[in-house]
Amino acid sequence: MLDHCSISHKGGVVLWSRSFTPEASHITSSAASPVNSLIREALIEGRTTEEKYEKDGYAVKWTFVNDLELIFVVAYQRILQLTYVDDLLTAMKALFIKLFEPFLATFVASLHAMNNGKQAPCTARDPSASWNFAKAFEGWDKLFDKLLKGIEEKAAQERKSRLRPVTYAEPSTPSPPSDDLGTLPSESPDVPQDEQQIARNVQALKDRLRGRGGRRGGRGISRVDSGSGRDGVPTSDNESTKRKTKSKTGRKWGDETPSESDMVSLDFSLDKSDSGANVRPTFDLQSLVDEASLGTRTKDGLYEVKDWDFDPENDETNDVIARALGSDAPKQSGSSLGSLGSLFARLTGSKILTENDLKPVLEGMKEHLMKKNVAKEIADKVCEGVGESLVGKKVGGFQTTNNAVRTALSTSLTRILTPKTSTDLLLSIRTKLTSPLPSSQQRIPYSIVFVGVNGVGKSTNLSKVCFWLIQNGLRVLIAACDTFRSGAVEQLRVHVRNLSVLGVDGATNSKSRVELYEKGYGKDAAGIAKEAIAHAKDNGFDVVLIDTAGRMQDNEPLMRALAKLVAVNSPDKVIFVGEALVGNEAVDQLTKFDRALRDFSGASTGKSRGIDGMLITKWDTVDDKVGAALSMTYVTGQPIIFVGCGQTYTDLRQLRVSNVVQAILSD
Repeated sequence: MLDHCSISHKGGVVLWSRSFTPEASHITSSAASPVNSLIREALIEGRTTEEKYEKDGYAVKWTFVNDLELIFVVAYQRILQLTYVDDLLTAMKALFIKLFEPFLATFVASLHAMNNGKQAPCTARDPSASWNFAKAFEGWDKLFDKLLKGIEEKAAQERKSRLRPVTYAEPSTPSPPSDDLGTLPSESPDVPQDEQQIARNVQALKDRLRGRGGRRGGRGISRVDSGSGRDGVPTSDNESTKRKTKSKTGRKWGDETPSESDMVSLDFSLDKSDSGANVRPTFDLQSLVDEASLGTRTKDGLYEVKDWDFDPENDETNDVIARALGSDAPKQSGSSLGSLGSLFARLTGSKILTENDLKPVLEGMKEHLMKKNVAKEIADKVCEGVGESLVGKKVGGFQTTNNAVRTALSTSLTRILTPKTSTDLLLSIRTKLTSPLPSSQQRIPYSIVFVGVNGVGKSTNLSKVCFWLIQNGLRVLIAACDTFRSGAVEQLRVHVRNLSVLGVDGATNSKSRVELYEKGYGKDAAGIAKEAIAHAKDNGFDVVLIDTAGRMQDNEPLMRALAKLVAVNSPDKVIFVGEALVGNEAVDQLTKFDRALRDFSGASTGKSRGIDGMLITKWDTVDDKVGAALSMTYVTGQPIIFVGCGQTYTDLRQLRVSNVVQAILSD
């Protein structure tokens, strides 16, 4: 059954609502209620879609009436899987508008007048003070109950018809198998067969095939014993002994086996200053740091990474959105929205936009987004959101229509990509490190966990973040919690060695600023992370960067292990590392990663924890096809903190929303 149903104006005025259970009274009264979360996280942020929104065990569905600026919302327990909610929303919307359209039009007009300052300020402060909705919608409760009852009964009848009992005939003894596979028992081209007869025929055929393979040694079924030769002929004892005793010999490099000194000189995973060896490897600093991609220093001495620029020759990136929204932008062959402009040109004349008017434009818009590497599912939702905001709008003239669609698309993209939380990671770190503590309490370092699928570049980009932190004067401890992949610990050891050599601003004495904490392979990653944080606390480290093993989002045991690491250590940030190359896969990866972390981490502690931000790697390989940023932000609602765009430690960038929107809308 339903838990809550309401009709509201987009300005926040609730026209009518109904709670069906006592437990559902908090759905609208609480600030963290599913309906309020829907408005805050989906409607206001522009992530609208016809699919349901889920929050705290509830599923919420909604629909719009744009010309009257109304929102119809239904909430129910997610586990119920109610199938009639869409039909209820459609019927409720049609009936409500048919009965009360004149009143609603007057109400919306009065709100617009308040916003324009044509009414008294006291009335404008309380829009519903002068409107008696209970009297205006008198009789609606009875009509709604009748409508709901009819739809529920219809759904129940359809469910019964799908679950009607099936009668089964008594099993008959199958006829003895024969070698003739051309015909089935009781098979006649002139006699129709029911489902039971077909099932018996299929089973008889399977039995016959198994019997044929067992008796005659059919192809693909018979096996040759390990002690037999070709065609089942037994091999001699000498041949068998040779096969069993044959083993792989050790590989030799050169004419002689390497000596211990040779092994030391070939081992590049150790810091030779600590090992006591006389040989110290030389470093090509140019291969580790790209001078052209170095960040800049602020007046306060902070090191900031560069912004990613879609058009390096254009420094005025902030007016990209203004050019997309306005009609006075200069006409250029390569200007933004050039190809989309031809789609918008189909909408001409003064009229009220309908779904039929917008359908071809939205289809073209969806294809354009998919060419920019936006996941198909996200492109569908973005276009649906744009269409929902335009249906019922009155426009006049080609230019006005053109601007209406451009405004809706640009606003939707900007709203989705705009961070809802702070992306200033350095500010968060410094706030924790400088906050006052009781004299008896020891300060805990700031911890960041890097998670993601296999091969996306977690360890490499973790080292880039470490370089950025070192440049800002912070001491960093890297925890090697990838205890599964061969070479993972050695890879981090090489990164720590390189970062120790680079130092701050080219200095060569920053070894004490970065260290590696590792316990080898095959150990519990959650325990290693906990020990690393304790070690960092006791030795004055500011930040702990925790590297984890790559895992596929569908592997439940590995996801449970990752959630355990997060639940046990309560890191300050959980950063998902993903590739810019992925399209549709990005939605599946992020959705399942976030859901698994929330479900499994909350099972033991009662406090679920999901992804807090994202780092997108291989950004330099996609040019203007930056749709992965839109897909990932849409799925999680979390910000993109950095993007990786090269092979050196300085190849880390920040994203500007205007640059991403410009790249997505470009030809």
